[in-house]
Amino acid sequence: MAATSTFISASDGLRLHVRCYGSRIAPGLPVVCLPGLARTAGDFEVLAEALAQDPHTPRRVIALDYRGRGQSDYDRDPSHYSFQVELADILTVLAALDCQPAIFIGTSRGGILTMLMAAVRPSVIAGAVLNDIGPVIEPKGLMRIKGYVGKLPEPRSYEEAAEILRRLFDAQFPKLTRADWLASAHRTFKQDKDGRLVPDYDVALAKTLEGVDFETPLPPLWPQFDALAHVPMMAIRGANSDLLSPATVEAMQARRANLEVLEVPDQGHAPLLVEADVIARIAQFVAACETAHASSTAFAP
Repeated sequence: MAATSTFISASDGLRLHVRCYGSRIAPGLPVVCLPGLARTAGDFEVLAEALAQDPHTPRRVIALDYRGRGQSDYDRDPSHYSFQVELADILTVLAALDCQPAIFIGTSRGGILTMLMAAVRPSVIAGAVLNDIGPVIEPKGLMRIKGYVGKLPEPRSYEEAAEILRRLFDAQFPKLTRADWLASAHRTFKQDKDGRLVPDYDVALAKTLEGVDFETPLPPLWPQFDALAHVPMMAIRGANSDLLSPATVEAMQARRANLEVLEVPDQGHAPLLVEADVIARIAQFVAACETAHASSTAFAP
């Protein structure tokens, strides 16, 4: 079944784009994919197709474009590009699509939103994959992201866009090929109405990072991380990541003995989740979430 796009109205009327894979009545628990700060649903295409077409348990997979990203409407008030508003948007989408409980796969900001969701609405989560994000966020990585979000040069072609991305990220992704960088360019840029290549997000997103600096690290999210204690959890880290440190992963394991950990070699922030072995590990984890959820509901009063 081919992927489809659907649009859902947020509580303030703004249109949110959702990419849907698999059948609405698929037997498996649904999967909800949440991208990074300036990323889109397109980042999950390969993974989503694989999970939706799982030969043992096909399932419905949805991937969101947050407001101001991808095909979702841009918000005239950049202050709405906040965790509080985006969390409300996600809950609206879940309700509209009748897609809960679900297994959440959150990359970077998407992982933070997953932890926040566990704190405010734990019943919607049946499992969580945190892709290169944890309760402690390294200032060095945040400063690097702050340095390019909303500030990318305007390329004259997708080939030039690919070269811009390669120069920015080659140190973290040294094994990517020219074709990989070109594919990344198509996921990062789009043509505007004048035919120019522009980022596939509202450049006003940069305002969300204005207060970030080395002197004031973000408060840790351990209470929100602990709110996921009732469901299976998997942490994925890029071996070259500057946002999620090995020490934070160790601290996560110390608090959560059954935490499943996967480190992706030769990738940084954030792992692409497109390699066959990585997808296979995620599929195994998703199946384990299914089993755990069935057991918990079977013994529920």
